[in-house]
Amino acid sequence: MKRSFMNGKRFGVVAVLLCALLLIGCGSYYKVRDTASGKVYYTTQIDRSSSGSIRFMDEAGAGKVTLQNSEVTEINKEEFRANTPKK
Repeated sequence: MKRSFMNGKRFGVVAVLLCALLLIGCGSYYKVRDTASGKVYYTTQIDRSSSGSIRFMDEAGAGKVTLQNSEVTEINKEEFRANTPKK
């Protein structure tokens, strides 16, 4: 009985590690357009507040940005890389 528990526990650890590796490689990329000015930003993470504004780090160089009115579009990795500096 103890042996099957250890195999199940080991399987669980391996499954969690595989899921974590898959999630690391599958990030999301966003294009954010400020509807007031038309300026476009690129980011990989967006924080939404209860008031409706969003906060994010612009990967193209503007730093931390907060927008009240915006249009967020999920984009592919190639479009994101074409519009952001290489790191």
